[in-house]
Amino acid sequence: MTRSETLSVELIPVNQINVLNPRLRDKRVFQDIVDSISSVGLKKPITVSHCQDVSNGARYNLVCGQGRLEAYLALEQSEIPAIVLNISEEDCLIRSLVENLARRQHRPLELLQDIGVLKKRGYTDTKIAQKTGLSYAYVHGIAQLLEKGEERLLTAVGSRQMPISVAIEIAAADDDGVQQALTDAYEKGLLRGKKLIAAKRLVEQRRRRGKAQRWKWLDDRPRRVSSETLVRAYRQEADRQRLMVKKAEITQNRLLFVIEALRKLLNDENFVTLLRAESLGTMPRPLADLIASRERR
Repeated sequence: MTRSETLSVELIPVNQINVLNPRLRDKRVFQDIVDSISSVGLKKPITVSHCQDVSNGARYNLVCGQGRLEAYLALEQSEIPAIVLNISEEDCLIRSLVENLARRQHRPLELLQDIGVLKKRGYTDTKIAQKTGLSYAYVHGIAQLLEKGEERLLTAVGSRQMPISVAIEIAAADDDGVQQALTDAYEKGLLRGKKLIAAKRLVEQRRRRGKAQRWKWLDDRPRRVSSETLVRAYRQEADRQRLMVKKAEITQNRLLFVIEALRKLLNDENFVTLLRAESLGTMPRPLADLIASRERR
């Protein structure tokens, strides 16, 4: 708090509070807040600042406490205790962003969103790291991905499906380099099991559909579906279908080759004797049926 600020706690009308940085909340968590306030009351006042522009009917901007404010609205309360600050709307928004970033429990994508907002407002990576308590390397990496429009990679980083170091390597690499980055990540133990499968799927989607996922917080402009967009989507889907057919044909040819090879080998008594010696005298029923059908032709 600066010297120019004055602090007081007041009862203010809930319908005169403007939320500058709104958040979507988990329904169960929100209901817990409502139940707590309904049972024991408000434990901590919300924080607001005086609104400089009152043209929209709001006298205050919310700095901190959206969940508590919405709980009061759900409980049909007309007033709420609030700490009232005298700060600018710019400082109010920044404090709200920093407060969201500094929470111990936050939605990962909200974290990326707030870093993006701070970057748009001219804050350096170093300044954002200092304000939020995040490491400079993490903030700088997120900023790099944001600048390149790597929305798919940002989603993977935000949901903790991919380390940011791997995402940065993929963003800077060509097709061959992407595969090498995945291989290196596997060897280092950064991507294993389900995470590796998810990363490969994401890389393929990024290659076919592009980097973007049309996040509203990155671009709020309305998008119209044009004829070019429809044609492009049709061609992409047609290419995907052709690729699936080609893969199916290759798989079928390989299966036929294996069946024919096994059929000939099983007619060799020496090979059958070897299988028995190795306790391999049986095979899966579907494979045996396919071999038998080839024998009948």
